[in-house]
Amino acid sequence: MDARTIYEDGTYLAHNPTWHEEDSPWKAKQISTMLRKNKMNPRTVCEIGCGAGGILSCLAAEAEPTTQFVGYEISPQAFEICKGKQRQNLHFCLGDLLDEKDASFDVVLAIDVFEHVEDYIGFLRRLKTKGRYKIFHIPLELSVQTVLRSTPILKSRAGLGHLHCFSKETALASLQGAGYEIVDYFYTKSAVERTGPSWKRRLMRIPRKLFFPIHQDMAVRILGGYSLLVLTT
Repeated sequence: MDARTIYEDGTYLAHNPTWHEEDSPWKAKQISTMLRKNKMNPRTVCEIGCGAGGILSCLAAEAEPTTQFVGYEISPQAFEICKGKQRQNLHFCLGDLLDEKDASFDVVLAIDVFEHVEDYIGFLRRLKTKGRYKIFHIPLELSVQTVLRSTPILKSRAGLGHLHCFSKETALASLQGAGYEIVDYFYTKSAVERTGPSWKRRLMRIPRKLFFPIHQDMAVRILGGYSLLVLTT
């Protein structure tokens, strides 16, 4: 089965009925931080694999009215959710940005996307031409504790469709290998600031929160629970 099928036939929606829209304000906040940190004020912003459209909706609500936002989504089910969020500076398209030959934007967002793609290096190479800058949010699912337990990685694969797992080092190397220049990056505290109902996740929040200020890389490498936001050209 093609990896795209689960997003197009409703399977992914059945497993994830909210399409993770509850995380959109938090993710939009991380993107806004990256833009401000690098003194960027893009006039056109596109998101590939925009899901339910929540991230773009949050960004568009805070941006100047002249900034245009466009989201591309291959899932008809997610697109139906997106349509209700359209307004003057926010539009959604049912389709694949990579199929748009002449599309080009100031910033292209790929937020928790390429871990779902079978040929992720080919995906990255094709995406590179679609924007002057690209912002990636990448879950860092390779850590000592996830490798030892294995269950979290298998759950991400079965429930979230994550075909590939990354550490900070392999994520950055993948982008560089696909021809990107790294401009800036920082960790996002996904498992610390977005604690779920699981008691195990709430318990892990304590050592993650304590260890991270002492040695960020080591905390992420051992305990996991973080993602990486990367700005590239």
